[in-house]
Amino acid sequence: MASIDVRAVTKSYGHFPVLHGVDLTIQDGEFIVLVGPSGCGKSTLLRMIAGLEQITSGEVAIEGRRVNDLPPKDRDIAMVFQSYALYPHMSVADNMSYSLRLRKTAKERITEIVAGASSKLGLNTLLERRPKALSGGQRQRVAMGRAIVRQPKAFLFDEPLSNLDARLREQMRAEIKKLHKELGATSIYVTHDQIEAMTLADRIVAMHGGVVQQVGAPLELYDRPANLFVAGFIGSPGMNFLEGHYVTKDGHAAIRFADGTEVAVEERSSFAGDQKVTLGIRPEHVVIAPDGAIEASVELIEPTGFGIIMHLSVHGLPFKVFTLDRSVLGATDSVRVNFPIEQLHLFDQEGKRISERSSSH
Repeated sequence: MASIDVRAVTKSYGHFPVLHGVDLTIQDGEFIVLVGPSGCGKSTLLRMIAGLEQITSGEVAIEGRRVNDLPPKDRDIAMVFQSYALYPHMSVADNMSYSLRLRKTAKERITEIVAGASSKLGLNTLLERRPKALSGGQRQRVAMGRAIVRQPKAFLFDEPLSNLDARLREQMRAEIKKLHKELGATSIYVTHDQIEAMTLADRIVAMHGGVVQQVGAPLELYDRPANLFVAGFIGSPGMNFLEGHYVTKDGHAAIRFADGTEVAVEERSSFAGDQKVTLGIRPEHVVIAPDGAIEASVELIEPTGFGIIMHLSVHGLPFKVFTLDRSVLGATDSVRVNFPIEQLHLFDQEGKRISERSSSH
């Protein structure tokens, strides 16, 4: 397996920049997920690591060796695409062993390697079938098997599950995680699905507009998002954002909304009073309570089975609540809520996180 270093990498198509100086170090055996909306540059970065796209400037090193000018076949990586790209006229076994046959690997060795990979992926009974006789999930397993038999230094996954239905995606996600645990292979996985990112990654790389916004463990991005983009992208339903003014009085800090409503927050010693800020709170952290400090109008209620999403508003400021309390299904006009002080996030006018006092860590 191998470490991968991306150093000050940029990509432009003519005068149109797509990636702006990406720096990233991926440790040997690490599972990294690149996540972000369509067009953020995550697939382009993956393809540059694979050698399928030219690097405009900067460098990529695999196991300490600069690979900018190496063709894909010499980088010793395996890629799993969104489209399975299987040979329709070949059996599952032949699809999986194709790269080994090209390398003139001995037949006995090919049989052994394919048997090992197919048992890991539950393909043993399908080896003689052709792709058209397989389901979408089975085809994606074959594509993964084809990558595994090559025993590469790194696996690159480009949105491999996005063609599958929700239930199958869930199942394949678990299989990919188990597989990574068994193989311990360095893996880079691209997705726009933040649930996939949260469940699979050792570390998440959140990207937006060709720029890396934050790198960290999944719960680090969930608990301490670096900016408004990460805060809104990670988590489902997304974080609520309410605009107001940060005010301090007698050693206490609060956010004051336009109608005069105030929400107490922890004091930010690095931040002066009476400035515009955005207050963030996740829907699952809003507390519905009969004696809640804030009265909110009920706009819409969505039962999801496990829980209930309530769409509320405070004097025209919309926000959501996720609750397991089914008694709220009877709410018609308004409910009272609390915003727990320890669950609040503050962002400045540029959208960057305003850090808590160091004593709060």
